[in-house]
Amino acid sequence: MSALSQGGTEATGCSVLLADDSDLMLRMIRRLLQERPEIEFLGQAKNFAQTLQMAAELRPQVVVMDLHMADETEFEPEFIKSQLLRSAQHIVIMSVWNDEEARALANRYGATSFLDKTTLSSDLIPAILKLG
Repeated sequence: MSALSQGGTEATGCSVLLADDSDLMLRMIRRLLQERPEIEFLGQAKNFAQTLQMAAELRPQVVVMDLHMADETEFEPEFIKSQLLRSAQHIVIMSVWNDEEARALANRYGATSFLDKTTLSSDLIPAILKLG
């Protein structure tokens, strides 16, 4: 973790790995993350397998991850949680589904935060900085 000076105050930096199987979402979220100097964007993954591999290699503070990705049937949520929390401090789950079932699944993944994709542009950066 690094400290960056902004306007005479210390801001805590936060490293982030992004995971989503939508190219459009990856581009949009990557742009949001890269606009913030206090966030170190480490990379992006397109499925759970890639997310686990990259998290082990890059050791991000935060993994921002889609709730549902193409290879989700290959992994149990508890396995993903146990593997990610070996490498990352926090898991932020995002989804277009914002119901009790989605939140329960996010909890099984070990989510520190659950974000609705429809409000990501306003909610994502504050949620990440709160964790950093």
